[in-house]
Amino acid sequence: MYPIDLSTDRLSLRELTTDDVDAVHALYGNAEATRHLSFEPRTRDQVGGIVARSMVSAVAQPRDEYALAVCAADGKLIGYARLALEGQRAAQIGFALHPSVWGRGLGTELVTLLLTLAFDRLTLHRVWAARAPRNDASAALLHRVGMTEEGTIRDHVHVAGTWRDSVVHSILEQEWKAGAVLTAARDDGRAAAYDR
Repeated sequence: MYPIDLSTDRLSLRELTTDDVDAVHALYGNAEATRHLSFEPRTRDQVGGIVARSMVSAVAQPRDEYALAVCAADGKLIGYARLALEGQRAAQIGFALHPSVWGRGLGTELVTLLLTLAFDRLTLHRVWAARAPRNDASAALLHRVGMTEEGTIRDHVHVAGTWRDSVVHSILEQEWKAGAVLTAARDDGRAAAYDR
């Protein structure tokens, strides 16, 4: 499926381009933005490689990764989102928003868009996400969108010279269908912000 273009009134997901390197670096090179991620801040060259790989994977046949720009209503790139297919109609999602937009509910809209892509467009059965144990904001967000905490993967990532656990959350297609209250907007490819 290419290109991806999903949106709410406040943000959108679209394919990455070479013009996005600086904006992605403003996110992935930011120590606060990456504090709870599985890696330390990236250099601009590293981000350039990430964007280039994302662009190649976007047109692969079959496509097994959706690495996408997250943009505000004005078109400015404010985040990065990823959905990686794993076989058995399953995928892992990951996401990051620039700290300048934290606390506005955009994370809930972003994850809702990723789940719309996963369940409504790709007809997946299971989606999961992993978060840092101390990332309480991510825990609350994943709960808001209907994901269930499954448990902890011990020493899952090595970052900043130490091992860190990850807490796993998931949602199944029947839970998505039962809990999502996105109306006709969902059917035409637009997802609305909502609370469960």
